[in-house]
Amino acid sequence: MRRFSRRARLLISSAVALALVFGIWVAFSGNHDDFPAGSQGVETTVQVANGENGSDIAISLQKAGVVKTSKSFLKVALNDSRSRAIAPGTHRVNTHIPAVTALAQMLDGKRIVGLINVKEGSTLSDVISLLKSSPSISQRAFSNWKSVKPSIPNRSASLEGMLFPAQYSFAQGTSAQSAVETMSRRFQESLSSSHLDKGYKKYDAYQMLTIASMIQVEGDSSDFSKIARVILNRLTIGMPLQLNSTVQYAANLRGQIALSTASTQIDSPYNTYRNVGLPPTPISNPGMAAIDAALHPATGDWIYFITVKPGDTRFTRSFAEFGGWEVLFHKNLAAGAFK
Repeated sequence: MRRFSRRARLLISSAVALALVFGIWVAFSGNHDDFPAGSQGVETTVQVANGENGSDIAISLQKAGVVKTSKSFLKVALNDSRSRAIAPGTHRVNTHIPAVTALAQMLDGKRIVGLINVKEGSTLSDVISLLKSSPSISQRAFSNWKSVKPSIPNRSASLEGMLFPAQYSFAQGTSAQSAVETMSRRFQESLSSSHLDKGYKKYDAYQMLTIASMIQVEGDSSDFSKIARVILNRLTIGMPLQLNSTVQYAANLRGQIALSTASTQIDSPYNTYRNVGLPPTPISNPGMAAIDAALHPATGDWIYFITVKPGDTRFTRSFAEFGGWEVLFHKNLAAGAFK
């Protein structure tokens, strides 16, 4: 058995102690390029411009005091594919936070200032109102958005129905024209992916978009394909579409459950009670589900449909049956079923 001298034992003990201290120091000192957890500071804002890459964002975060070094953020971003989804715009983030926390905050849509949410069923007018109220959109030369060309040429040169429903975030000072172009470009991309550009039977792409825009407003997504069939059946037999949604669009009465008899007599090309065929333009920005339903209608001989209460939409070819359901609808409406 090997024996060590007293001095050797002291040297070994000292070496072990030094190694232990060094290990503890490494464990607790952390990454010198990154802020430690629990050191979060005040909130600040960081701008991300269109086209900025990860390095640009990392430098902005370091300058704002969000991360300790741009290198720490870039390392985290390169190892997380979600970093490619960082949206342009003004982001609210805390200072003095670890890079991994900074990435999470940059990806949090709730932290984006002036997030613009274009909803399915919204109109061109709705979108323009959103842009006017957004702090990210420049109000200088605002009306230049009108120069944006529609993705599907039409007689009215209208953009109605062609601003893709989605959440958008724009950098501070973005022009209204640029914002509308972005939304229009997203719609353009959806044309081929949905096959809307090919139309359906004798109906071209613009007519099918118009049909999809009515489907979007007329019912729940679970009934979209049946509503599509009713519209196509009515067009086939030359029956007026008689859709409340088109009258509501023309008279700015959207959101009303029932229409008065007087409303159905207004003089407008969008009044499908008085005019046969499709309205001159779409009446909303339809989502992909409504577009898909228009291109893939359900099979059926229905001509009438009515929502007698929320979640209960009924379809029939019989006018007598429809009349009975209409009575039930008014009864439920009076009882407050639609509140």
